[in-house]
Amino acid sequence: MAITKEFKVIEETGIHARPATLLVQAASKYTSDITLAYNGKSVNLKSIMGVMSLGVGVGADIAITVDGADEAAAIEGLVATLKEQGLAEEA
Repeated sequence: MAITKEFKVIEETGIHARPATLLVQAASKYTSDITLAYNGKSVNLKSIMGVMSLGVGVGADIAITVDGADEAAAIEGLVATLKEQGLAEEA
Protein backbone atom coordinates (compact mmCIF):
# COMPACT_ATOMS: atom_id res chain seq x y z
CA MET A 1 0.00 0.00 0.00
CA ALA A 2 1.53 3.29 -1.11
CA ILE A 3 2.39 6.07 1.34
CA THR A 4 1.93 9.71 0.35
CA LYS A 5 3.15 12.72 2.33
CA GLU A 6 2.67 16.36 1.47
CA PHE A 7 5.24 19.09 2.02
CA LYS A 8 5.69 22.82 1.63
CA VAL A 9 9.01 23.86 0.05
CA ILE A 10 10.91 26.28 2.32
CA GLU A 11 14.27 26.37 0.47
CA GLU A 12 14.61 29.91 -0.99
CA THR A 13 15.72 28.65 -4.38
CA GLY A 14 13.12 25.87 -4.51
CA ILE A 15 14.06 22.36 -5.62
CA HIS A 16 16.82 23.26 -8.10
CA ALA A 17 20.14 21.54 -8.85
CA ARG A 18 21.60 20.94 -5.35
CA PRO A 19 18.35 20.09 -3.52
CA ALA A 20 17.17 17.98 -6.46
CA THR A 21 20.46 16.06 -6.40
CA LEU A 22 20.13 15.43 -2.66
CA LEU A 23 16.57 14.15 -3.06
CA VAL A 24 17.43 11.93 -6.03
CA GLN A 25 20.39 10.45 -4.11
CA ALA A 26 18.17 9.81 -1.07
CA ALA A 27 15.41 8.22 -3.19
CA SER A 28 17.89 6.05 -5.11
CA LYS A 29 18.87 4.19 -1.92
CA TYR A 30 15.48 2.45 -1.93
CA THR A 31 13.91 -0.17 -4.19
CA SER A 32 10.38 1.28 -3.93
CA ASP A 33 8.84 3.35 -6.71
CA ILE A 34 9.04 6.98 -5.55
CA THR A 35 7.27 9.85 -7.27
CA LEU A 36 7.25 13.59 -6.72
CA ALA A 37 4.04 15.41 -7.62
CA TYR A 38 3.78 19.17 -8.17
CA ASN A 39 1.31 21.34 -10.01
CA GLY A 40 -0.58 18.40 -11.52
CA LYS A 41 2.57 16.65 -12.81
CA SER A 42 4.27 13.61 -11.37
CA VAL A 43 7.86 12.46 -11.96
CA ASN A 44 10.16 9.67 -10.79
CA LEU A 45 12.05 11.05 -7.79
CA LYS A 46 15.07 8.97 -8.86
CA SER A 47 15.38 11.05 -12.06
CA ILE A 48 17.35 14.30 -11.70
CA MET A 49 16.04 15.60 -15.03
CA GLY A 50 12.47 14.74 -14.10
CA VAL A 51 12.70 16.50 -10.74
CA MET A 52 14.32 19.61 -12.22
CA SER A 53 11.77 19.72 -15.06
CA LEU A 54 9.01 20.42 -12.52
CA GLY A 55 10.50 23.81 -11.64
CA VAL A 56 9.44 23.62 -8.00
CA GLY A 57 9.79 27.02 -6.32
CA VAL A 58 9.77 28.26 -2.73
CA GLY A 59 6.34 28.02 -1.11
CA ALA A 60 5.28 25.22 -3.46
CA ASP A 61 3.14 22.35 -2.23
CA ILE A 62 4.59 18.99 -3.26
CA ALA A 63 3.64 15.38 -2.58
CA ILE A 64 5.95 12.39 -2.41
CA THR A 65 4.48 8.94 -2.94
CA VAL A 66 6.39 5.76 -2.12
CA ASP A 67 5.20 2.31 -3.17
CA GLY A 68 7.18 -0.88 -2.66
CA ALA A 69 8.88 -3.29 -0.31
CA ASP A 70 10.86 -0.67 1.64
CA GLU A 71 8.30 2.16 1.45
CA ALA A 72 8.23 2.85 5.22
CA ALA A 73 12.02 3.23 5.40
CA ALA A 74 12.02 5.24 2.16
CA ILE A 75 9.46 7.82 3.28
CA GLU A 76 11.22 8.12 6.63
CA GLY A 77 14.56 8.71 4.90
CA LEU A 78 13.10 11.28 2.51
CA VAL A 79 11.33 13.18 5.30
CA ALA A 80 14.64 13.26 7.20
CA THR A 81 16.50 14.53 4.11
CA LEU A 82 13.93 17.28 3.45
CA LYS A 83 14.11 18.44 7.09
CA GLU A 84 17.90 18.12 7.60
CA GLN A 85 18.65 20.03 4.39
CA GLY A 86 16.04 22.71 5.13
CA LEU A 87 14.26 21.99 1.86
CA ALA A 88 10.68 21.44 2.98
CA GLU A 89 8.44 20.88 5.98
CA GLU A 90 5.53 18.51 6.28
CA ALA A 91 2.28 20.17 5.24
